[in-house]
Amino acid sequence: MKTTPLLLALMVGLAPFAAPSAASAQAQVRVYDHASGQWISGDRARIRTETVQRKTQMMKKPDARFARQSVRIATKEKPGTIVIDTDRKFLYFVEGNGMATRYGVGVGKEGFSWGGTMSIGRKAEWPGWTPPAAMRVREKAKGRILPAYMPGGPENPLGARAMYLYRGGGDSMFRIHGTNQPWTIGLNMSSGCIRMMNDDVAHLYERAKRGTKVVVIGPGQPNRLVQETGTVRPAGRKPGLFAGVFG
Repeated sequence: MKTTPLLLALMVGLAPFAAPSAASAQAQVRVYDHASGQWISGDRARIRTETVQRKTQMMKKPDARFARQSVRIATKEKPGTIVIDTDRKFLYFVEGNGMATRYGVGVGKEGFSWGGTMSIGRKAEWPGWTPPAAMRVREKAKGRILPAYMPGGPENPLGARAMYLYRGGGDSMFRIHGTNQPWTIGLNMSSGCIRMMNDDVAHLYERAKRGTKVVVIGPGQPNRLVQETGTVRPAGRKPGLFAGVFG
């Protein structure tokens, strides 16, 4: 067909209204962003950039004082008991012989803190997350739409392990779990659950059995259950040459 000046002008004028290419259509993606509690749609390049930024933030570490540590203690609690001091943001796993492993934790934000005695009723590796109905309603009022269920994995807010706290034989809805937000350790950030760094929660998971007694000391309550009498070394690290001299 012969292209006339009029036909060429019409073709150029209609170009902006042409259907999007297959490449541009395929570039659009939709992912759930837990940090904002919303589904995000956009081109792959933007989503990839935001993912890298989020993972960079996830690499941030909490204050060094919340690193796993072997400590000397005075306590009347039996070996195997877990004591959580919510004011100091420490979880103690009592080992006996005046020793415990101390872990840094994140605890409930204002209005979601609590105290009491429970036990571990269930355990799970890379657990799935089903937000409680009350949480979904609460977050929806803030403009954040939570999924009905989120499978386990690195992006899951429950992290690598979860230990479900039971009271009176029933699920309390509180957990000791890992987190994909390690910078929140040492802070009051959760909706009542006790969060730990993934390496730490995996370490505790192997030691704490079903039925383990868990005592949570609520905010403003004195810790009369575990008194530190000294530190030894970061838990899991072999003693150095002078450990026998300086402890």
